[in-house]
Amino acid sequence: MTLAMAGGVSVAAQTSASASTSAPASAPVRAAADTCSYPYVCLFKNGTRIGQFQDVTSGFQDLPSRPSGPNLVVQNTRNDDVAYIRRANGITTCLPPKTSIGIVSGTLTGIRIDSRSTC
Repeated sequence: MTLAMAGGVSVAAQTSASASTSAPASAPVRAAADTCSYPYVCLFKNGTRIGQFQDVTSGFQDLPSRPSGPNLVVQNTRNDDVAYIRRANGITTCLPPKTSIGIVSGTLTGIRIDSRSTC
């Protein structure tokens, strides 16, 4: 199942195999699920992995490449840790364990992995 969220973000559970509400976000989310292994949080652009993060941090790690949508996917393969992504417009999105999001628009500037299991 894919859920559309404010700020040009779509969310999909890795284990879900149902129809999506947004074709541009669903295809990259499905492709990314096959190429990011535990315990990483990975970034994909047009189906190609452009970054991966593993360490739990107290603050955001800057993304010097500043990737942007469309066709940008962030996937959290961790079992018990959430990941936060920070956008250039100041919006922060929490990504629960074992989920992926498709970034439809906007630019990412940071990522933080937190040991909490829920957003």
